[in-house]
Amino acid sequence: MTTIQQKFDLTGKTAVVTGGIGLLGSQFCKTLAEAGASVLVADIDGERARARAEELVKAGYRAAGFGVDITQPDSVRAMAEQAVKLFHRLDILVNSAAMDPKFDQEHIGSQGANAFETYPLEAWNQALTVNLTGTFLCCQAAAREMLRQGSGSIINICSTYGLVGPDQRIYRRPGQEQQSYKPVFYSVTKAGILGLTRYLATYYAGKNIRVNSLTPGGVYNDHDEVFNQEYSARTVLGRMANKDEMNGAILFLASEASSYSTGANLVVDGGWTAW
Repeated sequence: MTTIQQKFDLTGKTAVVTGGIGLLGSQFCKTLAEAGASVLVADIDGERARARAEELVKAGYRAAGFGVDITQPDSVRAMAEQAVKLFHRLDILVNSAAMDPKFDQEHIGSQGANAFETYPLEAWNQALTVNLTGTFLCCQAAAREMLRQGSGSIINICSTYGLVGPDQRIYRRPGQEQQSYKPVFYSVTKAGILGLTRYLATYYAGKNIRVNSLTPGGVYNDHDEVFNQEYSARTVLGRMANKDEMNGAILFLASEASSYSTGANLVVDGGWTAW
């Protein structure tokens, strides 16, 4: 019988985190490294991914950075191969890379063109390619390695908007000539992520590869006070998440602490979907 500390221990494991320099991806990299895993910080911005990995190395952890375009099969394959080359295994994949329109103070004014009736087909196709096809390719590449070694854990990052429709009221501002909307692709692709998760969980039945989703709620990142209040009022806990509040969930799903979980969706949303 292992202790609870041993169940959460990732010593000897290798984790790949796509979107590794993002708000949550960066947190995931640090959490998995702190738990003992060797971490490949993967991001389309390879320079920043390598810089983030270097920060982890200087802090005493094992990490490396890798520039990856998750929409390109050769790039994704190279990412998985690099993880095995450097760390000899690929035990954990966290699919955190995605297009996600931001509504912090820097970006909210640029989201006015997201009305459904005029949403560009080109933008729709691009989002499907990144959010769905990219995740598909990363799962495919990681699963090949996991099958070879006989085990693995894949964690796909979903969203509350993959479970329920966006409350578009929180994105609007009185007096704005052009209103902002959370775009259609986000809900559709995140719902697709849940379908992919369940498909892969059942597909790999008996192969010792677990596939789960983590669904975060809104994470505070310099949002204006109006947005913060509007969003917080929709949650049971009355606030947005702090950026480190998904770390316990990601470690649970990555580790043997969740050894009986597959095809599951762990929702950490402050009660947004509980009303």
